[in-house]
Amino acid sequence: MSRFDRYVVSQLLVLFGFFSLVLVAIFWINRAVVLFDRLIGDGQTAFVFLEFSALGLPKLIATVLPIATFAAAVYVTNRMSSDSELTVLQATGSGPWRLARPVAIYGGCVALALAVLTNFLVPMAQAELEEREREIAQNITSRLLTEGTFLHPTEQVTFYTRDIDEEGVLRDVFLSDRRDATQGVIYTAAEAYLVRSGDATTLIMVDGLAQRLDRDQLRLSTANFADFSFDISALVSTDTVETLTIANTATPGLLGDWDDLAARSGDSRGDIAEELHARFAGPLFCLVAALIGFSTLLIGGFSRFGVWREIVIAFGLLIALDGARSTLVGEVRDDAALWPLLYLPSLVGLVLAGGMLVHAANPGWRARLKRRRAAA
Repeated sequence: MSRFDRYVVSQLLVLFGFFSLVLVAIFWINRAVVLFDRLIGDGQTAFVFLEFSALGLPKLIATVLPIATFAAAVYVTNRMSSDSELTVLQATGSGPWRLARPVAIYGGCVALALAVLTNFLVPMAQAELEEREREIAQNITSRLLTEGTFLHPTEQVTFYTRDIDEEGVLRDVFLSDRRDATQGVIYTAAEAYLVRSGDATTLIMVDGLAQRLDRDQLRLSTANFADFSFDISALVSTDTVETLTIANTATPGLLGDWDDLAARSGDSRGDIAEELHARFAGPLFCLVAALIGFSTLLIGGFSRFGVWREIVIAFGLLIALDGARSTLVGEVRDDAALWPLLYLPSLVGLVLAGGMLVHAANPGWRARLKRRRAAA
């Protein structure tokens, strides 16, 4: 790259890093509030919260990269125009295509980074996140060690404990077991302990009362007990069926036989085609965002009111292209043979950017066309 290219690319990358950091922070805070409330409320530790946050970052970063790419391109182009740097370069003979070269290099770098994310890091992180969520959902002890809240490990079981002291003793325990359709049982105890033995988990209740309701005869029987053990291992099934998830599979794993992948995952060939090609069409959209942001501002010209009109036009073009891409997703899922449609919005965006650069390189083409028509 020439010195000018290195200068512009460095400016773009610096602003891209800034906008990416700001956007990731904003989106992460919104997500972290919900995640913190759910995990900590379920009795998980702060380490689990940090782990889940870290595993969700690759997908979050992949979401904000196109926006940050566009924002950096618009900001740097506007600054160079305000500082008359673009004017000086154009006066020295640099045409729009020459000026767009570092922007294209910048867009290509971001597209490459996003391709690595979408093809490898995001599926791997999502697969690990899903596995950790499954492990936590099967962890009976953590689901029961929440004080002051009525918990439902299953639809037919309700558990409550008023307080948990520093030694792990559960105070004032309530357990309602309605899994048997013919009778329901309610246990209350002054104290309780959770005892783990291998894969089995037992709730030892001390100084309590058992109330059994026979629904057929409408008879209630009660019994006081000094201590009572209740096996709660069956409250949450630990049997898991290993199934293939297309979204959590790295791209090399999607390049095999689609019929076999569809049979293993339960998804259609269209779902697989959409997931695979979206991982390449998405990074290409970053290049489109950078070029449209640059070329739209380049043809705007000088205005005392700034370049807000051009920015709104460029942003509207990106919204329209992204909306078209979202619309075409359904078509590809219905018919896998239509996967080239996923690249159509990006190609249209490149054509639009190229057309604006042609217009910037030939600003008097309208006047020449009018003169030719008048002469004819």
